[in-house]
Amino acid sequence: MNGHDPELEQIRDGVSCALILERFPPVWRLDKAASTPHCLKYRRGAGEILIVNHDGRGWWDPQSDDKGDVFDLVQYLEPALNFGQVRKALRPLIGLSPTFPQALRQQKRDQPDEPVAERWSFRPELRRGSRTWHYLTEVRCLPSWLLLRAAAADVVRQGFYGGAWFAHRNDAGEVTHVEARGPTFKGSLKHGVKILFRFSQGTEPKHRLVLAEAPINALSVAALERIRTDTLYLATGGGMGPETLAAIECLLVPLAGVGVLCSAADADAAGERFAARHQLLAEAAGVSFGRLAPPSGDWNDVLKAGRAAA
Repeated sequence: MNGHDPELEQIRDGVSCALILERFPPVWRLDKAASTPHCLKYRRGAGEILIVNHDGRGWWDPQSDDKGDVFDLVQYLEPALNFGQVRKALRPLIGLSPTFPQALRQQKRDQPDEPVAERWSFRPELRRGSRTWHYLTEVRCLPSWLLLRAAAADVVRQGFYGGAWFAHRNDAGEVTHVEARGPTFKGSLKHGVKILFRFSQGTEPKHRLVLAEAPINALSVAALERIRTDTLYLATGGGMGPETLAAIECLLVPLAGVGVLCSAADADAAGERFAARHQLLAEAAGVSFGRLAPPSGDWNDVLKAGRAAA
């Protein structure tokens, strides 16, 4: 492929990956609640997700390593097409606009302009007797002793309408993203950068990483294990973008030859795909790997089943 071909550059600049997802059958649907103008989440079928970024010029699959530009996307969707056929299919689409700006316009007007870290700092700390406390202890069955430690570590705060906010942080400890979970909703604050939810106790070095999909599942494993002091409990918030992968790789470097990465992904097809990717990360870093799989569902389901059986 000649990167200096004027038509190729015109197609890359003039055809949005979002437009391809909206046009190529079977079409993908925009998940408005989980999207921002700069990071669009599209869904199709059970567990199928693609993310469009770079103002429509790029895309990636959060459940695999597949990513690229608009040419790569068409071949990802239609593997039988050769490059010349892809080029021919894209020519008529130059300059056409996808529908997502209209779908997100009202949502964008409603969004506060404050940075994610600032919004986090304004939320009340988790406390006993609050609606959030009731949700986490009664609906999610997280024990009070664990929540007291999670609150002290400032990894969870009170959200709106009785929900909970969970912080993603970078290696410097700065809040970069917030996941929101409640009795009737789940989502994320806009304009954040998803990296890793992190929770641990004690000052000794952490030689064991437990990697879950959702913060509630990471905390559920911590509860079931009574918070092992040699363990850093992590959650990716679902799919792993470049920032999340870089953070995991950074954590694995000092564990080469001495540590273990345990995948606590869900017991379903998507969870097994995540676990397979976790294993590849461990092997690349020279770290032992273990599959910490729940019997079914996710680790919060295990925690709730234990409460029901008690």
